[in-house]
Order: sequence, then structure tokens, then C-alpha cells
Amino acid sequence: MNQSLITQEFGIIIAAKNHNPTLLNPDFLKYSGIVPAEWELARQPISTPNVSQVAFTNGVMIVAEPTRVIFIEAIEGKPVAEIIVADIAKKYVQTLPNVEYEAVGLNPRSYMSFDQQQDAARQYLAEMLLSPGPWQEVGTAPVRATLNLVYTMARCPFYLTVSEAALRNSDETSTPIVLFNGSFSYEVKGETAPERLGNLHQIIDNWQVDLADYQEIISTKFLAKVPDNTTVVPNIFTMTASAVA
Repeated sequence: MNQSLITQEFGIIIAAKNHNPTLLNPDFLKYSGIVPAEWELARQPISTPNVSQVAFTNGVMIVAEPTRVIFIEAIEGKPVAEIIVADIAKKYVQTLPNVEYEAVGLNPRSYMSFDQQQDAARQYLAEMLLSPGPWQEVGTAPVRATLNLVYTMARCPFYLTVSEAALRNSDETSTPIVLFNGSFSYEVKGETAPERLGNLHQIIDNWQVDLADYQEIISTKFLAKVPDNTTVVPNIFTMTASAVA
């Protein structure tokens, strides 16, 4: 059986000290050269002392908080060469070099869907990834699970959350899916601000390697466990539930 992994988005989360969320606004992004001037807003920006958000029609969104900055791009169906979120993140930190950046998470999110099998996502988690036992027999309904995994990679820890969710179809029905939320977690190193900024750029530059490794892990270690009698099909719908990146 051919199984499909739909990589929906790629996020870059940068932990920082003394970051001012109110700096984030469309004018700052465009006048600083972080994003092109012709980019159009997808909705009205949010700006408060605790969180600011700017979203564009091309699927790029930036969220600023006092302790972190989040860059997200919808990448479903995009060739790797057209993914731009890493360049945007690098330009942002280069524009604000005096912020104390501490860590970086490179976070891909994907899913696989089960066509016309409403309980298949739950069964995949409870029966394919977990061992059966009396612990699954508690309560009046089948147990539902979320699996949190931590892998020790040579370059950094890799965190993976596997959870059940659903896609809302245009006819108001839903399609069960299994979500795979990954995070390659790096510490920013360096004695001086320029050294730390350089290390931060090196980490972000590694995003293609991390994305490729993530997709290989999911495709070869998780999709291979889908039973032959389960139909997995790609979908492009609106997600109604997801794990936190």
C-alpha cells in the first residue's frame, strides 16, 4: 500500500529574553526589509503588550511574545526551494541583533488521513503504536492517546508528538487524521552577541536537513505500521484539532 505523509507547515520558534512584542507590525517588517513590500495581509494584525501577530496571504505568519518569536509557513504542496520562512526568521533576528536569543526549535507538522474510517486514527494510536493491555479497558469508551517521544540525535534532541485529530470537509463531515508534530531543539551558543547571532543563523540554515530527517523518520518508522486494510489518502481541508507546536 502507498501511504502519504502530508507536510502541512514548518515553524521556527526562537526563544529570547527582553523581546518587545509591540515591535512587530507590518510597517516594521516591510521597512526593515524582513518581508517584501508587496506582501498582502491575510487579516488585521494583532498588537498588544504581550503578543503581536502578523499574517500574510502567502501562508507566512509571525507571532511575537516577550519570551519568543514564532515564524510559521504553510508549506503543503510547496517545493522545498520555495519555502521562505527560514530566510524571514534570519532577517528578523539580524534586524534585532541586541535581543538575547537563547534557543531555536525547527518544527515541522504533518498528518496522514484515513478515508471513511472514523475510528481509524484512534485505532492507529491505541493498537499500532501502543501495546494492548488492561490499561486500555478502563472507562465506558475506547481509550484515546497522545504519544510524546524524545529522540537523542547527534546534533540536538528531537521531540515528536503523535496525536489524533480531524479535518473538516466542505460538506461538514470530518476525516480522521493522525498528527505528527516534530521539534528539533537547539541551544544558541556563543560568548558574545555576534557569536550567538552567527550560531543562530547556522542553526536556521540547517532547516532543510531537519525537515528531510523528520519526513524520513515518519515515513519509514510510523507510516510503515499502518495495516494493509487501512486506506490512507491525502487531503487538503481545514484542521479542527491539532497539537501545540
